[in-house]
Amino acid sequence: MFVDECVIKVQAGDGGRGCISFRREKFEPWGGPNGGDGGRGGDVVLVGDENANNLVDYKFRSHWKGERGEHGLGKDCTGREGRSAILNVPLGTVVTDEATGQVVAEITEHEQRVVLCKGGNGGWGNTHFKTSTNRAPRRSNPGHPGETGVFRLVLKCIADVGLVGFPNAGKSSLTTAITKARPKTASYPFTTLHPQIGVIEYPETYQWMLLADVPGLIAGANENRGLGHRFLRHIERCAVLVFILDMAGVDDRDPRDDYKVLRPELKLYDPALLKKPCVVVANKMDLPGATANLAKFKRRYKVSVLEISCLEGTGMEALKRTLLQRVIKLRGVDKIKKMR
Repeated sequence: MFVDECVIKVQAGDGGRGCISFRREKFEPWGGPNGGDGGRGGDVVLVGDENANNLVDYKFRSHWKGERGEHGLGKDCTGREGRSAILNVPLGTVVTDEATGQVVAEITEHEQRVVLCKGGNGGWGNTHFKTSTNRAPRRSNPGHPGETGVFRLVLKCIADVGLVGFPNAGKSSLTTAITKARPKTASYPFTTLHPQIGVIEYPETYQWMLLADVPGLIAGANENRGLGHRFLRHIERCAVLVFILDMAGVDDRDPRDDYKVLRPELKLYDPALLKKPCVVVANKMDLPGATANLAKFKRRYKVSVLEISCLEGTGMEALKRTLLQRVIKLRGVDKIKKMR
């Protein structure tokens, strides 16, 4: 099950109360106070986890709570701090406060830690209240309550390359051809029901990049039509967008019209998406009519087009080289991950 959005209710642990205690030892008639402080409550902490890929753990368990700090003890013993509630979330998680609507955190790196709610401080024991005029204070502080809140977690995949196209254009087939991911492929539309992440490897340079395949878009996707509308957020962080077109027109669609529809849909969702570097890919070039359709497409749109066939595997190396060059140009060679 793939979950990319959920709401959680969190509460940090309360601090333990301070202790009222006095020394009572032989030969120490004026022992005095020795009550310890209460322990601090546990925090609620988000931790980035590169091995997590969705928020399913928080869909069916929405309440998280830090442990309460232990109460103070005699002999100046401070109570134990409460254990923090650790929430491992996938990279690309955006946290929004439901009460204010403000973004409070973004998890973008592995093992990045963000304290969502802080635990309450422990109360003082009666040792802190000893004075020259009050040598036997019978007073201590209660622990402070921990912070609480309701937050919305939204996952936006962090990938280098994002695939955009109509249903049955060949996005899943391309993902299978150039990565080790194995999304479902079939001869009918909407076989991809949730985003797929694959790794494009470059063994000759020991580099690799992430590719995100989102469900197919249709006209009106920005108005919640079809499946792709709710997954467009997953290409917001991609460095390069790939428009994959069914150049053979297998489903009686004209690739020129497909390209004309896809770009406005992205613009209506977020105008910044069209400012990203784009690569136009003509798929199914092995089928009859694809060459003629490509010629018509080039006459209408003055863009560079890469020709591929996912079925026969042609054009894959040229596509991989182009994607690597585009990502390096935008992000720099230091940002491309190295193979272990």
